[in-house]
Amino acid sequence: MPKMIISIEGAVVGQVTLAKDRTTLGRRAYNDIVVDNPAVSGEHALLHMSPAGEVEVEDLHSTNGTYINGHVVQRRKLKDNDIIDIGGCRIHFRARSNSRSPAADAAPARGASSESDFSDAISLSSAPTEAGALVELGQPVLRVLSGTDAGQEVSLQKVVTTIGKPGVAVAVVTRRRQGYVAASVMGAVTLNGAPLGTEAVGLHERDVLELGGATRMEFVRV
Repeated sequence: MPKMIISIEGAVVGQVTLAKDRTTLGRRAYNDIVVDNPAVSGEHALLHMSPAGEVEVEDLHSTNGTYINGHVVQRRKLKDNDIIDIGGCRIHFRARSNSRSPAADAAPARGASSESDFSDAISLSSAPTEAGALVELGQPVLRVLSGTDAGQEVSLQKVVTTIGKPGVAVAVVTRRRQGYVAASVMGAVTLNGAPLGTEAVGLHERDVLELGGATRMEFVRV
């Protein structure tokens, strides 16, 4: 499968194997590939993959544009070893995913199924050390207090963890240098009983997220 090797300021920070026909890239947390950089638009670009594995990149009318091999493009088919520049992020396209770079950190595409209906997105910060910057006193998790998955714990080791079910309520918890933050993506989401919006809010020990009035989750370190 095609693969995207992503670097910031010359340091490889992640890789994504394309497995979907549409992969979104942008600054907003609901994208499949999240690039936390002010130069990247909220919905910056879209990757289209054909059944034959051919990939096209489409700029979504971004503020700063999408470049392939130094040339600004609106939509173009990618060739092996093409270089895509988006904001401060450089993406090396490989038409075949034959090997895994030891410096890259792979993550499943958002929307991949799991036993508890939770999914992950890859998130990339403008600082290469973002994913490993925190020094934790305990392993942070979301402990499910109510709902069908009551008693389970959701690990927060990914930079961005998406929780909930589309059509009911969806929120994202993001790991940052200063700690963890939560934001609502869709549906009725509350934090400690107060409505949670799309702006990120810091999480503290024992804070409770409620999704769609049905599932309650507590932020704890174990």
